[in-house]
Amino acid sequence: MHVGVDSFVSQVTDPSTGHVVGPVERLQHLLEEIELADRVGLHSFGIGEHHRQEYYDSAPPVILAAAAARTSRIRLGSAVAVLSANDPVRVFQQFATLDLLSQGRVDLVVGRGSFTEAFPLFGLDLQDYDELFVEKLDLLLRLRESTHVTWSGRHRPPLRGQGVFPRPVQDPLPIWVGVGGTPESFLRTGVLGLPLMVAIIGGEPRQFAPLVQLYRRAGAEAGHSPEQLKVGLHMFGYVGEDVRSASDTVYPGWHEMFTTVSRERGFRPPTREQFDATSGPDGAFVMGDPDTVATKLDRVSDQLGGVDRVSVQMTNPRMSHEDLLRGIELLGSEVAPRVAAG
Repeated sequence: MHVGVDSFVSQVTDPSTGHVVGPVERLQHLLEEIELADRVGLHSFGIGEHHRQEYYDSAPPVILAAAAARTSRIRLGSAVAVLSANDPVRVFQQFATLDLLSQGRVDLVVGRGSFTEAFPLFGLDLQDYDELFVEKLDLLLRLRESTHVTWSGRHRPPLRGQGVFPRPVQDPLPIWVGVGGTPESFLRTGVLGLPLMVAIIGGEPRQFAPLVQLYRRAGAEAGHSPEQLKVGLHMFGYVGEDVRSASDTVYPGWHEMFTTVSRERGFRPPTREQFDATSGPDGAFVMGDPDTVATKLDRVSDQLGGVDRVSVQMTNPRMSHEDLLRGIELLGSEVAPRVAAG
């Protein structure tokens, strides 16, 4: 099992000083975080895509290109690219170019996104939420297979054999599908034989076992080999000196993020009790000292029948840059080797 980091590049207020980190400084901090992840041997670093005031990740390929120039080993990817709101031709061109810049270190993870701001922003109808993704994923896969594509659909002008350039180093370019909890998404991804990235942001990871089994069964029935049917997890977490200090470091920013989301979606406000329960042995968060985190990742992998990679989402608007660097260092130097050895 490989271990990496995902970031939504949130706005940050330093908890010790109250200093509001501006976008220029925050993006410089982000590049330092990715460089450190590369040095300590983490497998991957993913950048999300949001079109909201509190995040600076609306243009992931630009950020990842800067990271490619400052790293040498770590894989770089999207977490996730909101394919429904993008032109698949441009997405393919951007990530093929990024693959060239990084000399073959790119993973393109595509999904529909858990926020909806991109749809009105780009003139799309939310009623087409699922159809947009299915159609655009079909085109993206066709572009991966062939330089010249003839294709037509409802949500984009047709292609009549035009060439799409450049072509990536990796052939084929790795394309993963990011999913939440919808059985249809797991089934579709299995039928296509694409790697699966499961976003586990609440509840208990073992609840996803039937869905992962559905994915693997659908893939096998469609004739895909087990090696094609990779499973990755996107999980919220942090590695600290012990469980309590890690939780105390993360909680203020988590509370801020989920208070905003709860208000927007009509949920009850989040509580510390809820946070601590979700950080426990069976909860969705990987939180604590290196031993605790490594043990939990091994257990979750067993519960799901084997996991190929885990990306720990460390976005937090109330965490200092120094604390985030420390969490990345511990994840790479202590957690990742234990998980790989196990």
